[in-house]
Amino acid sequence: MTFNRRRAAAAVLTAALLVPLAACGDGASKDTKDSGAKGSTAPGAQLTVLAAASLTDVFKAAGAVYEKSHPGTRITFSFAGSQELAAQVRQGAPADALVTADTKTMDGLRADTGTPTVIAKNRMVIATVEGNPKKIDELKDLGDTKLKVVLAAPEVPAGRYSKKVLDAQKITVKPVSQEPNVRGVLSKVELGEADAGLVYQTDAAGAADKVDAVEIPDAQNQIASYPAATLKASKNADAAAAFVAWLSTPAAQKILQDAGFQKP
Repeated sequence: MTFNRRRAAAAVLTAALLVPLAACGDGASKDTKDSGAKGSTAPGAQLTVLAAASLTDVFKAAGAVYEKSHPGTRITFSFAGSQELAAQVRQGAPADALVTADTKTMDGLRADTGTPTVIAKNRMVIATVEGNPKKIDELKDLGDTKLKVVLAAPEVPAGRYSKKVLDAQKITVKPVSQEPNVRGVLSKVELGEADAGLVYQTDAAGAADKVDAVEIPDAQNQIASYPAATLKASKNADAAAAFVAWLSTPAAQKILQDAGFQKP
């Protein structure tokens, strides 16, 4: 069954920017106390956060909120497929924190990270060209050889989740391309270069004015977990730890869940 989320992207950004911020002046506001984000006591720094491509929109909004409530801190995000981020960490790229779209990738970096914490979950949907002209209603439709289907590459978390979803239903798909991250899959569908692709629910929601999304029943779906961790090589360890901790606070969780992410 196809559902449309055309107002989702605007609603997410609006909600994010309306999240109450810590007040300046005497004492801390209730929101600062509730957030557990340390308020003005958190150290200021220039932080670089490596984050999964599917977090692009929501982390830009969350980062703006964090900076306003933590004067002196500025965050630069680097978004890519989780496997690419892992390669950057192993190669010693200067960064302070890492958020991947699966626990497998994070677990492979134990020597380089602090203890990870899952901050959100996600689920897969079928993204189709706007209006769903090919009338794709369920997973088995993707096996139609007349369809142009695009998937994330198998080494990418979204690609692994997609493979598990399709294999469990014994559906054979010969993709017209395999993209380096889930945003690449979404882009192919948006541009009409593919009829459909498997993406995260949040990606489809963020592009609801360009694609339609077909739900995948829970019994056939895969749930993606997003762990966050500091990097041991960070030169801003305290500030990085403060940001990672903030991602689990009510303020940050509201932003994530308003964007369609599930509770950790």
